[in-house]
Amino acid sequence: MTQPTLPRALFVCVHNAGRSQMAQAFWESLGGEARSAGSDPADTLHPEVVAVMREVGIDLSERIPRPLTNTDAEWAEVVVTMGCGDACPFIPGKRYVDWELDDPAGRDESAVQIVRDEIRSRVEALARD
Repeated sequence: MTQPTLPRALFVCVHNAGRSQMAQAFWESLGGEARSAGSDPADTLHPEVVAVMREVGIDLSERIPRPLTNTDAEWAEVVVTMGCGDACPFIPGKRYVDWELDDPAGRDESAVQIVRDEIRSRVEALARD
């Protein structure tokens, strides 16, 4: 039996330095195509995010936050927002999901691990939908 293809997913948060990057990486680990972007991208990923993702075998050290574009939203079949508010583009006909998640910026490692695990769980649930 053939595995169903996952929809192209766009994960968006404000700085594209934590939550959306983790979600993109987990989606890709499930075999899906994904992008992530930020409404106000940071210069680098949060070091604590890179560290906790390394714990689960995912290296984000070479990733760079990038700005959200309409092209990203047009490309995606599902758009997952994580606190980007009104800055997220709305394109009719797309599936939109909003996840309320704590921002991992500046938090200690155990708090970031909780956010990571919650994102992984939500990504896996989204893939099953």
